[in-house]
Amino acid sequence: MPQSTPSIEFFCATDTGRARSNNEDSVTVDDPNALAVLADGMGGYNAGEIASGMATTFIQRELGRWLEEVGDSATDPEVRRAMDICVDNANRAIFNAANANPQYAGMGTTLVVAVFRGTRVLIGHVGDSRAYRLRGGRLMQVTRDHSLLQEQIDAGLITPEQASFSANKNLVTRAVGVEDTVLLEIHQHEVHPGDLYLMCSDGLSDMLDDETLSQLLQTHESLEEAGAALIAAANDAGGKDNIAIILARAPGSPAASTKSWWAPFRR
Repeated sequence: MPQSTPSIEFFCATDTGRARSNNEDSVTVDDPNALAVLADGMGGYNAGEIASGMATTFIQRELGRWLEEVGDSATDPEVRRAMDICVDNANRAIFNAANANPQYAGMGTTLVVAVFRGTRVLIGHVGDSRAYRLRGGRLMQVTRDHSLLQEQIDAGLITPEQASFSANKNLVTRAVGVEDTVLLEIHQHEVHPGDLYLMCSDGLSDMLDDETLSQLLQTHESLEEAGAALIAAANDAGGKDNIAIILARAPGSPAASTKSWWAPFRR
């Protein structure tokens, strides 16, 4: 039976943007099992599109099937293990396809996968696609990019402000399918009533700063309207890459915040 998570409300969409001719981003949502998967592909020709599509389809099918079979009986560590195994299998499938087909050589994809379980959510990611949480008027980035830029920030070589103008924005240090193994970084978070989670590719996060993301998410009541507003704003800002988003909202009314303010997660 599917996990008996109180109904998480989902919305997902992708957009080609204004600079690219094809869309290498992919999203999928499994509502009964409260599972969401987002991928941003890379590679020549249509290889990025192949990699991201393989990742989202494979993980949704395999992890969704496992979640449906185990239902409430699985522990959180068991779900973590299942996420690791499914991503590892998807990684191997993409890696093998890239090696077997010259036109797919070097293809890979970033990844964000979320499994909601009652009052918890497990979020795994690879690369620079991100997950954010909006709670009580505060937007927090809950993933840390696997990128050269993030390593430079962590080492104190550049500031987050300088990073926004860097030429190294798209150099990831970890991706699905480029090597025979991949490390999925997984973290567990508490889910409060009314929490809103945003998963996105860098086609959104590179175009809009965290304050703009927060304002747009809070301006629109429906997830569909919020999602459309995010995509429109990213395109208005240049739309330099494909845009992928997944919005997931927990049921219930959010706790009232003592003041309306924005505070980004400082990386």
